[in-house]
Amino acid sequence: MHTISFKRTIKLNNTGCLGLIILLIIVILALAAPLFAKYDPHAYTGLIFQRPSAQFWMGTNDVGQDVWSNLLYGGRTSLIVGFGAATLGLLISVLIGCLAAFLGGIFDNVLMRLVDVILAIPPIVLILLIAAYLKPSMFILILLLSFFLWPSGARIVRAQVLLLKSSTHINAARTFGAGLFYLIWRHIIPEMGPILSVLLIQNARKAVFMEAGLSFLGVSDPAIISWGKMMQQALSFSYLDIWKWCLLPAGMALSLTITGLMLISFSLESVLNPRLQGRKDNDYVAGY
Repeated sequence: MHTISFKRTIKLNNTGCLGLIILLIIVILALAAPLFAKYDPHAYTGLIFQRPSAQFWMGTNDVGQDVWSNLLYGGRTSLIVGFGAATLGLLISVLIGCLAAFLGGIFDNVLMRLVDVILAIPPIVLILLIAAYLKPSMFILILLLSFFLWPSGARIVRAQVLLLKSSTHINAARTFGAGLFYLIWRHIIPEMGPILSVLLIQNARKAVFMEAGLSFLGVSDPAIISWGKMMQQALSFSYLDIWKWCLLPAGMALSLTITGLMLISFSLESVLNPRLQGRKDNDYVAGY
């Protein structure tokens, strides 16, 4: 039932289709960056602060690099970090939430108090402190972001598992000797497909935004191109009229990515709330 409703919503909801189209275009451009980029993103073109032209579609930056090429390769960084952190955070959420719900008792209380502690910690402050002692890299950034993404998802997973574990088919599987991880893999996760999809998209939206913010603050590998770093470099030359040609492309790309993920999240949300399925897309979006 959940799977049918999930597919039906994706096909019929115009909001979700628009979000998928936006995200698909960005993913294709990022993955096929070598085909669409006119220059190597790190190459010096010989011309600095050029306005958009036939030669440089979005101009050049302060070190003579093609902004369009940087934009495409920067999208790779945002997508890899965003979906990498979202996936890892979701896996931790499922594991912790399921263990807390099935084991219960002291174990459940300890895990939920751990969730409360992590949620109370300001992410930016802790990440800046850790980055001061660790060499910033894409892998480290994915680990740090996933650490702050899993607690809220673990609460949702735990609540759903508490409802599902008393169902007839799960009780029957336990009676026939099914183990905990078998139940999670074969029964719990398939039943929670729509919920996990929403959590994944929401985590990706948060991770993409946080990655851009951290890169803007300088918490990233200097050798990796990202949208946040492009905006940081552009603002360093705000006293020149040309700075906006370096800032606007990265800002618009980031905004479109987050908008696409948000629209998909809105669409998937209707799977979990039957009251929203009969509403028009415009009314549904306006409600948020």
